[in-house]
Amino acid sequence: DNRQNRGPRDDRSSGDSERRPRTIISGPDGIVSDSAPLGVGDGKGPSRGRKVVGTKDFAKRGPKAGDDDRNKRRPSLRLTTGKRGRSGEKNARRGSLKRRDRSSQKAAKERAALARRTVKLPDGPVPVAKLAELLDEKPVALIKYLMTDLGVMASMTQNLDPDTCKAVVEGLGKIIAGSEQDYYDDDEDDDEDIDEDSALATGFADEDDDEDLLVKRPPVVTIMGHVDHGKTSLLDAIRNTKVTSGEAGGITQHIAAYQADHSGNTITFIDTPGHAAFTDMRERGANITDIVVLVVAADDGVKQQTADSIVCARQAGVPLVIAINKCDLETADPNRVLTDLTSYDILTETLGGNVLAAEISAKKGTGLDDLLDKVMLQAELEDLKANPDRYAQGAVVEARVQRGLGTVATTLIQKGTIKIGDIFVAGESYGKVRALIKTDGKTRVKEAGPSTPINVVGFEGIPSAGDILVVCDDEQTARDLAANRHRIAREKESAMYQSNLMGSISATFGGLFQKERREMIVVVKADVQGSAEALTRALRDLVLEDEEAIVTVKVLVSETGEVTKSDIAIASVTPGTTVIAFGVAASFDAMEDARINNVPIEYFSIIYDAIESVESRMQEVLSPTPDGEYVGAATVQEVFNIGGTGNIAGSRCTDGYIRKGANVRVMRGDKILIETKVKTLRNFKAEADRIEEGNECGIGLLDFEDYQADDVIECYVEK
Repeated sequence: DNRQNRGPRDDRSSGDSERRPRTIISGPDGIVSDSAPLGVGDGKGPSRGRKVVGTKDFAKRGPKAGDDDRNKRRPSLRLTTGKRGRSGEKNARRGSLKRRDRSSQKAAKERAALARRTVKLPDGPVPVAKLAELLDEKPVALIKYLMTDLGVMASMTQNLDPDTCKAVVEGLGKIIAGSEQDYYDDDEDDDEDIDEDSALATGFADEDDDEDLLVKRPPVVTIMGHVDHGKTSLLDAIRNTKVTSGEAGGITQHIAAYQADHSGNTITFIDTPGHAAFTDMRERGANITDIVVLVVAADDGVKQQTADSIVCARQAGVPLVIAINKCDLETADPNRVLTDLTSYDILTETLGGNVLAAEISAKKGTGLDDLLDKVMLQAELEDLKANPDRYAQGAVVEARVQRGLGTVATTLIQKGTIKIGDIFVAGESYGKVRALIKTDGKTRVKEAGPSTPINVVGFEGIPSAGDILVVCDDEQTARDLAANRHRIAREKESAMYQSNLMGSISATFGGLFQKERREMIVVVKADVQGSAEALTRALRDLVLEDEEAIVTVKVLVSETGEVTKSDIAIASVTPGTTVIAFGVAASFDAMEDARINNVPIEYFSIIYDAIESVESRMQEVLSPTPDGEYVGAATVQEVFNIGGTGNIAGSRCTDGYIRKGANVRVMRGDKILIETKVKTLRNFKAEADRIEEGNECGIGLLDFEDYQADDVIECYVEK
């Protein structure tokens, strides 16, 4: 009987059971109610002290067979909370408080983000509009980024080369499709792999012209070769002029452009300097030309600048025509020249190659027609064409400041036609064409077509030689583009300076031995921009050093035009600064300021004279001499320690004389130990004012006692 499982009734719990909420536990033996307090009952059966309600509406029933066995068995009970249906299912689905492993979900999100950032670029040039579509950017925004961040002028229809496309993709935070290793490898070689014809290098996006619009144009021929091999004399003979007689020292120091006619055909010539300092000019001449005429003297053979010119032509990918000059001399040996050229893989037609060659004499004018015929033959093979009906594009050959005109840039027009009134941009400068003057400096024209060298007047600044001149739609675009290019160039210079500074600081604090760095400071003013760049580069490459110090040249200013008061003001800030005027004069006000501030101005017309002068000044900076005139020297033989006086150098005067109170410097080999004054001078025990050559003496110097045998004390006396 179920009532046997219930314990004695507790009167105190009856009221409590009526007030307490009931929790129902269902089981096979019926319904168990917890209305009975815990601990009541005999602890047997399913109730465990709880009140058991029968399943048949609490009806009293008698014992049946098997009831005792059922009471002894422990039934399985199911505990319910009273919440059922959807709410219960929702609670059952809730996870535990234990942290889940979401690394796979995170990796999937990263892969999806990488896929969204990855851009697959097609092979070859890509139009700006298509690149904007690939990057999911608006074309206007992409054009603005090209102008403001890369300094590249482009329109929606123009093509961008692969290097520029890569720079745009990476600049906008995207990733180029491909292997990750290749991507990082490409990053490391960005600066080395950029093509010279890339929009990043030229500053504009090139646009292919329709073949139907192309017309034949004159060939552009650059004359190259070693110094004094007759390049300018050859041009003089072709043009019936005497340019060589007007050159300082009889050598070309500027790059110039001319035009000449031969058999009814026009040929554009570019004359380049042959001196080693003008390497940049030769490279520019080779890059803007169609054919290179290599002039080699028959009596001198292949020289250093000849080989340099060959390298420039090969880098530019232009054909060579050999002109063997000075064949009228008795010492001429053209066969030797042809043989020497074979060591540079240049085989002329006479030796079974395909390089054209002509034997000429610029002085007597022989062989010139043969040379020009071969130049025109090479031009026919090149099939040179250009579109004159488009915005002009050209290369700045040279730039200068001319009184009455301002900045004048000799420009070789490569495509299109430039006209008066056109808005243009060239490098970091821009302007509007105010005048077009032919290379003779007198004839003014209204327009100039392809392969025409022309002097362009109207620049707001001074462009660098080699900059690409491009005509723009409006002045605002040209101004913004020039300003952005200037900012980008300034940021690159700042980054380079910071990098060099950090390297110097790391070496200093790294404990490495550092030589004392000394600088000779100069201000360079030249007649043309190309000469200023060539002289500046040659001076910056000069280095003198010894065991203790290293001397370099620091160029504060490198500009074109005459020396002005502002140049003297800049030079006067740092003592010892020299102003170098190359092919220009100084204004009267500048000369007065230089005299007052004691700033030297040195005038030169030949570049190697300027370089030699700077080298001699650098030697003085490396081994400075005391004030005064050299009068003698003494060699230290033994060092004596005199109590209360210090070390005294027992010396013998080997040259001139030594005077008490004079300026001296102590030399130990090539090393200058100190510059000081003679404090005491004794001959045996007697004080002396002067010691002549051959006499022995004791020398005491001011603030120096670290003598060694064989040290040399040089004496300088101010007069």
